[in-house]
Amino acid sequence: MIGKLTGKLDSIGEDFIVLDVHGVGYVVQCSPRTLQSLPRSGEISLAIETQVREDSIRLYGFASNAERDWFRLLQTVQGVGAKLALAILGALDVAELVSAVAGQDKAAISRAPGVGPRLAQRLVAELKDKAAAASSPSAAPTRDMPAVEDAIAALVGLGYSRPQAANAVATSRAALGEEAEAAALIRSGLRELAR
Repeated sequence: MIGKLTGKLDSIGEDFIVLDVHGVGYVVQCSPRTLQSLPRSGEISLAIETQVREDSIRLYGFASNAERDWFRLLQTVQGVGAKLALAILGALDVAELVSAVAGQDKAAISRAPGVGPRLAQRLVAELKDKAAAASSPSAAPTRDMPAVEDAIAALVGLGYSRPQAANAVATSRAALGEEAEAAALIRSGLRELAR
């Protein structure tokens, strides 16, 4: 199983990239949101979900472990496969998805292509208990944590996308503790983004 890939972006398609890792090109399926957040030059790292089927092996790439975890979680709902899970993650970032599920906001989830009202209802109903665990500070920063929001805003100001910044700050906060100040979160977040 492949859990992470780091390399250079070789080419980009409508819903995939070819990631060159020491001369080997891996075809990695990605959500539109992940594709937009990828730098066009330099080295990139993606959290990978490997799915092995009888007739194929597919790699799915994510900007963060939290996004990959939600990709897995979404597929536990009947009627949601990999393609639809990617579409949902393309329409909503992890924080928005956690908020929509926790708030039972079917309309927000229905914004994803291929998600109708019945499937949106099933998603919020089946995932509501799991969203509480996923909405912990380490998974998705919320507005009631000023240090976290300040750190995210600072990283966005430095040119990182909001999902990249939020995930770096969430990882940093998990490592530093809930009482970490914005300055410490920014320093740690920058180290995390540099990996």
